[in-house]
Amino acid sequence: MKKEIHPPYTKTKITCACGSTYEVGSTRKELKVEICSNCHPFFTGKQKFVDTGGRVERFKRKYGIQ
Repeated sequence: MKKEIHPPYTKTKITCACGSTYEVGSTRKELKVEICSNCHPFFTGKQKFVDTGGRVERFKRKYGIQ
């Protein structure tokens, strides 16, 4: 590998919308995610409706659905 062209690899704090936090290695300082293994329906077995950024309302406005 060439020297001085790669970003520094450091410990990164990942924060989920549910409040869970994880420490992993990455080139970024901090990451925020919407869903993680603690709250994802595949891993928990519970269905949870997640409306990210008003997508449902935007869809309803676009197509005129009441």
